[in-house]
Amino acid sequence: MRYDIVIRLVAGKELRHTDVVKNVSENPTRATAAPARPVGLPSVAGQGERDTRARVARLILEHGPITASALGDRVGLTPAAIRRHLDALLAEGMIEVRRARPQAQRGRGRPAKWFAITDAGRSAFVHAYDDLATSALRFLAETAGEQAVAEFARRQIADLERRYHPVVQAAPPHQRVRTLAEALSGDGYAAAAAKAPQPGGGEQLCQHHCPVAHVAAEFPQLCEAETEAFSRLLGLPVQRLATIAHGDGICTTHVSSRSLCEGHAADGQNTDDEESGRTSL
Repeated sequence: MRYDIVIRLVAGKELRHTDVVKNVSENPTRATAAPARPVGLPSVAGQGERDTRARVARLILEHGPITASALGDRVGLTPAAIRRHLDALLAEGMIEVRRARPQAQRGRGRPAKWFAITDAGRSAFVHAYDDLATSALRFLAETAGEQAVAEFARRQIADLERRYHPVVQAAPPHQRVRTLAEALSGDGYAAAAAKAPQPGGGEQLCQHHCPVAHVAAEFPQLCEAETEAFSRLLGLPVQRLATIAHGDGICTTHVSSRSLCEGHAADGQNTDDEESGRTSL
């Protein structure tokens, strides 16, 4: 059974967006364009006040959990001003207070508050095509089978992979995870790269925003296709550790250490040589 019409229906508005979360920047002075205001943010005060509040919410989405002082430093606001925006976001249910991280607790005094985005806050950054996409994929699964959904997911991610491939390949090998994160951020995924905390090294690719989280919760083929594309782009084994679609705060992908993989490849080559009676020079 042909299902091209379903693919065209969903792909007419790709399962990603570039409308809200754009160009993650560690230095707030570099962001020259005013951020778009998510639909869930309060509309009180003037345009400048709304834009600042939207920016605070976006920073919490991208970098949270985060403290008020860290937010104030990034946005350039006084403690009183940042508290005013945080109080408004808390009242709207866009953010929540979490306990201080144990490693962050130093010395005496009142524990620092950490602010994190809520499900409602994250939803405010999502373009409202979830229902249509989910219905279309359900129809595709019912009429053409689960394999058709997997094929659609791979086809959908193929465009992203084609666009990212020359950019990632042009970067030095040790910077490719970070380059991929920057490319993803340009498409609204609020991504970042960091050293992996677990033994064995490697890196972690963290996506703080997933435009298709609600759809992927029912159709994990979308996440699987994306993970496979990451591995091909980086030329390394990767493993998904967490996803927003399954209730985690961040989509986290572990990228294996390049030196470790090369070491294993060399060991395998030596073993092959020994078994064949040859010596590798």
